[in-house]
Amino acid sequence: MCSHFQAIKDRAQLEKEFGVKPPPEQGVFDVWPAYRAVFIRRPSEADAGDEAVPDREALTGVFGLIPVWAKDDKFARRTYNARSETAATLPSFRDAWRRGHRCIIPAEALYEPDWRSGKAQATRIVRRDGRALGVAGLWSAWKSPAGDPILSFTMLTVNADDHPLMRNLHKPGDEKRMVVILPEANYDDWLTAPVGRSMAFMQPYPAGQMLANP
Repeated sequence: MCSHFQAIKDRAQLEKEFGVKPPPEQGVFDVWPAYRAVFIRRPSEADAGDEAVPDREALTGVFGLIPVWAKDDKFARRTYNARSETAATLPSFRDAWRRGHRCIIPAEALYEPDWRSGKAQATRIVRRDGRALGVAGLWSAWKSPAGDPILSFTMLTVNADDHPLMRNLHKPGDEKRMVVILPEANYDDWLTAPVGRSMAFMQPYPAGQMLANP
């Protein structure tokens, strides 16, 4: 599971690697649950046939999905990750999953605890080739009690008990999980595929293409 990541600071890098224009307000770069950061989705107008509408758009949202029925934004503190195996049925995530509200969370690095020494050691995880990470997620639109529209997102995860790298992280005895990191070639497919194909993208990222350092 991932509760801490580093967003992309370089606006030019975000545009180059993800093909989006950065939003005017990008949130924070050291991101924890309930903080605001950038996520990428397919614009709702993209299927209308208007060539002026881009295939992807970057927006700012809360890290931690807030379902439409939530009473306050504190909900985000416990919905920053969604298990891909149960996202279609759990009340917090099922509406976003069934509606195909898929997104990509651009990140420079992810952080996970390494417990092999007997105590948690924060570990920074990046791509070996130095490129940005594109994490598969779900997004939602929520209206606050004051009537303010709030966008939010969550990162999808898969089991990592047998992953050569990620199985070394997290507390002993706990199930090993990792967020779904998408290959660049799958970005558009992930955002546009029919809902019935969503699970096909839920694959562990190859350990040989990742680096982990304290």
